[in-house]
Amino acid sequence: MKVFITRKIPEDGIRILEKEGFDIEIFPEDRIPEKEEIIRGVKDADALISLLTDRIDREVIDSAPKLKVIGNYAVGYNNIDVDYAKKKGIIVVNTPGVLTDATADLAFALILAATRRVVEGDKFVREGKFKGWAPLLLLGKDVWGATLGIVGAGRIGQAVGHRAKGFNMKIIYYDKFRRENFEKETGAEFVPLEKLLSQADIITIHVPLTQETYHLIGKREFALMKDGAILVNTSRGEVIDEEALISALKNGKIFSAALDVFENEPDIRKELLDLPNIVLTPHIGSATERTRRKMAEMVCNDVARVLRGEEPINKV
Repeated sequence: MKVFITRKIPEDGIRILEKEGFDIEIFPEDRIPEKEEIIRGVKDADALISLLTDRIDREVIDSAPKLKVIGNYAVGYNNIDVDYAKKKGIIVVNTPGVLTDATADLAFALILAATRRVVEGDKFVREGKFKGWAPLLLLGKDVWGATLGIVGAGRIGQAVGHRAKGFNMKIIYYDKFRRENFEKETGAEFVPLEKLLSQADIITIHVPLTQETYHLIGKREFALMKDGAILVNTSRGEVIDEEALISALKNGKIFSAALDVFENEPDIRKELLDLPNIVLTPHIGSATERTRRKMAEMVCNDVARVLRGEEPINKV
């Protein structure tokens, strides 16, 4: 049986497939493959292992008549037409849970970087502008004791909340569901989105990308935010209307922002690159050695299970 993988993943996963004796083909170049290249690779494959950057739509699925399983090397699966795959009898699996702590760590790192102007300070020093301590040099915002608004209190959102508790932060959250255990553990308060936006000093986004969350944060939402608020996004870029974000950063409505994801990823708007009051990272929420190895093991184990005729563990 053939497994086509759209990009090189950690060897921990590859070894699992090799032990099964599968024919493994990995896209050879270190870049996002074009759709036509994915179609060529998957046309005679029994399994496809994709990344969230790969659009696995009807055309791709229809080009693979032998396909039994799509393994997404990610938690999110908005890049895959899951409903159509199901209609074709193709199982879709992903890697939930494993990247919770790594992504929450990065989210909190971005909170600290955006509030305390860490990247601006680094650039300032490297450019030889530091001439000694000064009372008004690169003043930032306090994290200790601030109000944190969590938009989306799933695994990652809750993990960020637990980290915030260590910084004596008041935690408010908005979600489709009330999370009573989270409230008991952290003292978090469940509030409507409008109230969260108007009260939070720092807002961190942790929702999946759906029709309902596309541009969840736009012009209206920025207007509701406190003057000088800080916005962090480690979920999906399309959740934020970047034009509205750029305007809010330029006119000083919000103090700063930090993004690990982008609306037209990997393309990034030049206006974002030119703004000093935003921190940008290249979608590295899960980028720790342990997490990426575990993701590879999870997706490859489930692909192997399906090809053996067994039920996968992490079926979407």
